[in-house]
Amino acid sequence: MAEALLRVDGVYKYFGGVRAVDGVSFSLGWGERLFIVGPNGAGKTTLVNLISGYLKPDRGRILFKGEDVTALGLAERVRRGIARSFQLVTVFDNLTVAENIAVSVASRLGRSRVAYRTLTSYRDVVEEVERILEVFELTDVASKYPTELSQGDRKILDVALTFALKPSLIILDEPTSGVATKDKHSVMERLIKAFDVTGVSSIIVEHDMDIVFRYARRVVAMHEGRVLADGDPASVRGNEEVRRILLGGVYA
Repeated sequence: MAEALLRVDGVYKYFGGVRAVDGVSFSLGWGERLFIVGPNGAGKTTLVNLISGYLKPDRGRILFKGEDVTALGLAERVRRGIARSFQLVTVFDNLTVAENIAVSVASRLGRSRVAYRTLTSYRDVVEEVERILEVFELTDVASKYPTELSQGDRKILDVALTFALKPSLIILDEPTSGVATKDKHSVMERLIKAFDVTGVSSIIVEHDMDIVFRYARRVVAMHEGRVLADGDPASVRGNEEVRRILLGGVYA
């Protein structure tokens, strides 16, 4: 059996008397896509904070590519291949879409001190930027500034900047948050397509259950820091506890 890309092994995180993450265990394969769902306070954000290195667990281990990364900080985990994109889009509004991506690529290549206006003189940077623009369907807006983009395209750009770090695992926190309802499916379809084409693994925290059940292959449902269910969308949707706590009978 192939080694899992990520393994979360009996992880706990306490905040005072609150068990934000209470003995969570699961593994993620290479190229796998996992959605994490749960009500507010379920422990979703704390869990991805532990995986990405923003927090350290009080107990348990996190293994990545077969190595124990539990004690490693955020920067080292990024170097190992774990990257995270947040709910709030963080891009440089004074740079074009292409320039934003070029800065992220240059940072990965150790050229972060090079003036962004001169990055186009580096062929490897230019080629990588063009590839990322194509993968995320941003070529047509490459010369625009983020303030000129739709909220959906800004979200896509934010993920593209994370992807430019060449991670093996991307963690997305509510990627459709703040996106117009009519654009949510389009945004998710573009992200899923990009991940499938490149083979990158993904963990997606999402509250919109229509999005989850349409695009997920595997779902982990959490409540009060624990895993209620872990499986394909149909089995998770059919779980009695999930229906009672998370779905309220809507998908029963």
